[in-house]
Amino acid sequence: MEIPEKTSRIDIPKKAIYRLSIYYRCLQKLRANDVDTVSSTTLARAAGVKPAQLRKDLAYFGQFGTRGLGYPVEILATIIRDTLGREHLQPVILVGAGNLGSALLRYHGFEKEGFEVIAAFDANPEATRARGVSVPVFSDSELESFIDTHAVKLAILCVPVEFAQAVVNRLVVAGIQGVLNFSPIVLEVGPEVTVNNVDLAMELEHLSYFIH
Repeated sequence: MEIPEKTSRIDIPKKAIYRLSIYYRCLQKLRANDVDTVSSTTLARAAGVKPAQLRKDLAYFGQFGTRGLGYPVEILATIIRDTLGREHLQPVILVGAGNLGSALLRYHGFEKEGFEVIAAFDANPEATRARGVSVPVFSDSELESFIDTHAVKLAILCVPVEFAQAVVNRLVVAGIQGVLNFSPIVLEVGPEVTVNNVDLAMELEHLSYFIH
């Protein structure tokens, strides 16, 4: 089976994009184990979704897979990778390189998922450089010019809550279209910008419900 030719950008809902990321990770594991074909039932179970949901998500790519045989792992992984823009590493910046930000700068898992943190910005860059991170750290006054020069569209936000909205306003004006927000605040942005919030305290609160 050949890989379908690329067409114009597919309009896929945000929730489906998230599930496609999970499918892609599962397919990477299958490839690592030299698995050539996977059924919708097996892939759905690995991804934690129902088979009907998986088939609906993959239907965005048109008729794909063979009844009774399943999906070719290599081809499906390539199609999802191209759809998610992972053919090349996507540049990301991090703003707010304190304790949490510096820890994220030391995390090497981003590259495995197709992203590269190319720079960090902080009001006190010297303090972050003293932590020994390998990512270049700049003053936050250089934020806009760096985004423009490097055509960055994604940012990780780790600034204190009282500065978060002001910083995200700067990011949006500079051209950032996607923000992974670790500040515990609901950010106000236009419809052209996507914000994913990571509230660590809330996640712990959810976990505590299951502790007896």
